[in-house]
Amino acid sequence: MASSSSSSIMGLFSVPSLHLNEANRISFSTISMNMLSTQNCDTVPRNSRIGRSLTAKAKISVREDILVKQSTTTESSDGIGVVSIHHVGLLCENLERSLEFYQNLLGLKINEARPNDKLPYRGAWLWVGSEMIHLMELPNPDPLTGRPEHGGRDRHACIAIRDVSKLKAIFDKAGVPYTLSKSGRPAIFARDPDANALEFTQVDV
Repeated sequence: MASSSSSSIMGLFSVPSLHLNEANRISFSTISMNMLSTQNCDTVPRNSRIGRSLTAKAKISVREDILVKQSTTTESSDGIGVVSIHHVGLLCENLERSLEFYQNLLGLKINEARPNDKLPYRGAWLWVGSEMIHLMELPNPDPLTGRPEHGGRDRHACIAIRDVSKLKAIFDKAGVPYTLSKSGRPAIFARDPDANALEFTQVDV
């Protein structure tokens, strides 16, 4: 694929997310500050319209930050401490053909630090934000034909991007078949050269 396609999509992918512990510290700090704000607002006379407005806003902010804290806490009851998805493994028949799609068309970068030479098969690790896709050149037990036309009804990995319309234009130019989200949200579904289904959903970052 042309290098221009690769460079044009590099800005589409989301930036790496904060480490979980860092996110938790931010949430706790914000909650503490908002609680202090709520206490300070209570000292304003109740008949003051400004006082009532500030108190309501502070309490709403506290509730929102508690929700953020709850959403970033994923530790299970047995204490294993789930943090995030580290990588998704995808099988491919030919590594070079797959890299043409993932590296040259989508613009993903190879993680050179991963030990490909220590594995008994060829492969590559590609950065997707702060997580990775691991391409593995191994026999695929799944059928390559007869799969659902819409990747959303098949096993798939979902990648967050900034602009679905730009990716749609890149797929159109490269002749990559795709379907759009059936719910109407900004998302596009496609398959790689080995029929692995991929979803690309638009997010605000």
